[in-house]
Amino acid sequence: MNNSLNQPKKRRIGLMGGTFDPIHHGHLVAAEEARYQFGMEKVIFIPAGKPPHKTRRDISLPGHRLEMTKRAISSNPHFTISDLEIKREGLSYTIDTVRAMKEVYVGWEIYFITGSDAVLEILTWKNVEGLLEECFFVAATRPGFQLGSVNHLPKGAMAKIKTIEVPALAISSTDIRHRVREGRPIKYLLPEAVEKFIFRKKLYQQ
Repeated sequence: MNNSLNQPKKRRIGLMGGTFDPIHHGHLVAAEEARYQFGMEKVIFIPAGKPPHKTRRDISLPGHRLEMTKRAISSNPHFTISDLEIKREGLSYTIDTVRAMKEVYVGWEIYFITGSDAVLEILTWKNVEGLLEECFFVAATRPGFQLGSVNHLPKGAMAKIKTIEVPALAISSTDIRHRVREGRPIKYLLPEAVEKFIFRKKLYQQ
C-alpha cells in the first residue's frame, strides 16, 4: 500500500519580493494569479530593504515603499505584508528571507514569486543552489514570452521553476517613475491609493 496517498497535502504560501518602487497592477495581478494557480493560502509581499541587484541610487525610502505596498494590497484578504527585509541590516538576499520564513511556516511549501527577468539572472543570486532546495520559483511572464531553460543550473533545478502568464506585466515601475518626472498620467497603472501617496509625498519628481 502506498502510504504517500494518505499523507495530507502540504500547505502553500507565496512570497512576493521586489523593490516596489512603486508597486503597480502588474505586481498585484501576478501575485493573485500565482496564488490561484498553485493553491496558496496567502501571499506575503516583502519590500526589499537594500536590494543587491539594484544599481540606481535614487531608490525611494523603505518606509515609503512599505506604505505604498500596504495601500495597494489592503483590499485583498489573501495578501499581507512583511517588513522583514526592511528591518534587516545589510543587503537583502532572497535565501535569507526564504529561510527566515521557513522558520515561521514550518512544513509549508514556499513559492517565491518574481518576474521572468529576475529568474533569468538567478545564477547571480546568493547561494542559488541552496535557494532552489528551499523553495519553488514562480516566474511571471508576458503572454507569448518563453522562459526556456536557465543555463548551468543544478540538475533538476528547472523543475522548481514554474511560469505564469500575466498580461499586466506590460506595466513597469521604471515607466511609472518616468511618467511622473515628465508630468504624464499614471492613473490606472497602479492603485489609486498608491497614486495619491506618490503625489502627496512628491516621489519621482525632479
